Amino acid sequence: MIWELSLALIAVAFVVLVVFLIKTLKAAEKSLDKTSQTLEEVQKTIDELSYEVKQVVRQANDITGDVQHKMKQIDPVLESVKNVGEVLSEVSLAAKQVSTSMIERFKKSPVSTKAKPAPVPNVAAVTPDNLTAPVNAAAIPESDGDKKKVEWIKLVDVAAVIWQKYRS
Repeated sequence: MIWELSLALIAVAFVVLVVFLIKTLKAAEKSLDKTSQTLEEVQKTIDELSYEVKQVVRQANDITGDVQHKMKQIDPVLESVKNVGEVLSEVSLAAKQVSTSMIERFKKSPVSTKAKPAPVPNVAAVTPDNLTAPVNAAAIPESDGDKKKVEWIKLVDVAAVIWQKYRS
């Protein structure tokens, strides 16, 4: 009888073990089904994203090509601007050299000691209408050295008026 009882007990234990094993396997099966569904959804999402990423890369390549094309078109303009800057630099250097040489020439010219010094003209009184008229006709002496000074002052006045027009 002990044999029968132990055999029955072993059979019941085996049945209980099989029932719990079946429940565990069914839970594992459900988990694997959910995992496979999730992986399918992830795969679909990746496929959709890869298409969109390819489109973005194509657009970026198109934009890059367009920018390169436009930069090639702008290169001559930038080169021209560079050349204009160099020319302006050379012109300003030449003007500086000319003005320096003119100043040196006037410094070296002999000054008449007998003549009275000419009054400084009123630069504000110079207008485009009276460019050729002297600023203060009564104060202009008649000697040759003073006439050169007056001509120089007229040139300075004309240059100042031209500069003012250029700036405005």
